[in-house]
Amino acid sequence: MTGRDILTIVAKAADSKRAEDLVALNMDGISLIADYFLICHGNSDKQVQAIARDMKEQAEENGIHVRRLEGFDEARWILIDLGDVVAHVFHKDERSYYNLERLWGDAPIEDLVSELEQ
Repeated sequence: MTGRDILTIVAKAADSKRAEDLVALNMDGISLIADYFLICHGNSDKQVQAIARDMKEQAEENGIHVRRLEGFDEARWILIDLGDVVAHVFHKDERSYYNLERLWGDAPIEDLVSELEQ
């Protein structure tokens, strides 16, 4: 399974829980951590946890090993390490503070629209 396949699976999971402002950054050649970062946010602690939980469950159902999940109990910034993809699920109040899109501003943004419409 490619990094793009993993990205699509977790993006669909986030979208199904009404995650907002889904942004996928192509980190190839920029970071050794992962090929893609998926960034999104929820409007409440419960929604943030639901988004992260569904991402984890969908990944596992598709045979993707979840290497690490951090921040679930606090639900302010949940990081899900899926190897080639690292998903960042923020509470809306935290997302603008950390502003990962600006921090990794040299990373191209991937178009997720076609995948989410399928």
